[in-house]
Amino acid sequence: MRINKYLAESGVCSRRKAEEYIKNGVVKVNDKVVTNLATNIDTNRDIVTISGQRIQPTAEYIYYMLNKPKGYVTTMNDDRNRKSILDLIDGIDKRVFPVGRLDYYSEGLLLLTNDGDLTYKLTHPKFNIEKKYIVKVNGEMKESELAVLRAGVVIDKIRYSKCKIKLLSFENNISKLEIILNEGKNREIRRMFEAIGKEVLFLKRVEIGGIRLGGLKRGEIRPLKEHEISFLKSLINN
Repeated sequence: MRINKYLAESGVCSRRKAEEYIKNGVVKVNDKVVTNLATNIDTNRDIVTISGQRIQPTAEYIYYMLNKPKGYVTTMNDDRNRKSILDLIDGIDKRVFPVGRLDYYSEGLLLLTNDGDLTYKLTHPKFNIEKKYIVKVNGEMKESELAVLRAGVVIDKIRYSKCKIKLLSFENNISKLEIILNEGKNREIRRMFEAIGKEVLFLKRVEIGGIRLGGLKRGEIRPLKEHEISFLKSLINN
C-alpha cells in the first residue's frame, strides 16, 4: 500500500495532510525517514511513525455532519487563538478532521471523519464532487457578471474553476445567489466576487455531493446516517 494512503486510512489525517507530513520528513518506515510519496509499505510487517508516534490503521471509521457557525475556524490549531470547530465537537471520542474547510466568516455544512481516503476523494477536484452554497452580495448582479463567474475568473494569474450560478432574489440592494463548485480553493467564492467588485455579505454551504445540511441548527452536530455514508461512498467509487 502507498504510504500516503496508509496514513490516511489510519485516521490521523487526510491524504493531502499525509503528503505534507511525508514531504516534511517526519514520517519514518522501520525507523528510516521516507520522503517519496510513491513509497510502498507492507501493512503486516512495516512499522510507520509520524514524529515518533506509531501509526496503525483505524478499526472503525466515523462520519459526522456539523453546521459550522460564523466566527469559528476550521483548522484544528489556530495561532490567533480564535474559536475552533474543536469547541463544537468535544463530544466525539475519536479524532476526526474536517472534509475541506469553511473560512472564519462562513457557515454551513462541514463533514467530519477519520476516513482519510474518503476525505481525499471528496475534496480533490478530479473527482468532481459538487458543493452548493447560498451567497448574498451587495448590489444587483447583472447577467454579464454572472457570465464572467460561470466562465471562471482569473485572479493573480490563477484561473478559478467554472461554476454554476443563478440569481435567487434581489431585495434591499442585496442579491441572493446559489453557487455550485466542484473545487475548493482557499476563500474561492469571496475572491471570485472581489474580482468583479462585489462584497460577499453572507456565505453558507448547504450541500456536499448530495448530502444536505437540512434543518441542523447552527453549532449542532450529528452522525451521518447509514444511507448517507453509503451514498457518499458510492459517489466516489463510481
